[in-house]
Amino acid sequence: MSFGKVEALAGINLQIRKGEIHSVIGPNGAGKTVMMNCINGLYRPQKGNVLYKGQRINHFRPYQRASLGISRTFQKVEVFGGMTVLDNIRLGRHIHMKSGIASGSLYVGKTAKEEIKHRRFIEEEIIDLLEIESIRSKPTGMLPYGLQKRGELGRALALNPELLLLDEPTSAMDPESARLVRDEIARLKSSQRTIVICTHNLAEAEALADVIAIIYRGKILRNGTMAELKQQTLGPVEYEAKLSRP
Repeated sequence: MSFGKVEALAGINLQIRKGEIHSVIGPNGAGKTVMMNCINGLYRPQKGNVLYKGQRINHFRPYQRASLGISRTFQKVEVFGGMTVLDNIRLGRHIHMKSGIASGSLYVGKTAKEEIKHRRFIEEEIIDLLEIESIRSKPTGMLPYGLQKRGELGRALALNPELLLLDEPTSAMDPESARLVRDEIARLKSSQRTIVICTHNLAEAEALADVIAIIYRGKILRNGTMAELKQQTLGPVEYEAKLSRP
């Protein structure tokens, strides 16, 4: 994937295995977010393929990839600030809603029952998990940045994805908020959900991930478990990457 003369991704070859947390680490500008955008369909790679469960999905639009079970959060929090946390999360259930415009406007029969079912899922599976009961009815735009990020994570989880993409999930957070988000991601690990985390924080990747890929200038330099990476000698390029530890 290139932008003018800048080669953002250069021959990326990465396999994400079901049920694992795979972390992609590297400095700002390494190509992490571009890779995420190619996976969820915001960008289409100019060369190569994106395969999901063996299926080539290059031509799928983002909403079609969401229907396949791919969900994501963004490095810069993306929420509807004028809506409550609950309503933001409810938006993530849209692909599971079967009611049409006419029945939805009347809000009777199957539509009402469907709404109750999805509300129960959100309350029991997401709000309780993320421990955001106290802010569920508050306008998202009025909340601190860390709580907005947790609400965005809730919306991504509302899709009930098989593959969850988290782009810098703790960036710009205070230490306590970052710790809470890391704890939430660790709890998700027990659900056998497949997760890709992009971060520049090596300690965060080490704490959460089963497999770590080091990316620099659009290329994968190393890929393996933390134990495997520690056995490999870091070259000058990786030192230049300046992967941070808090």
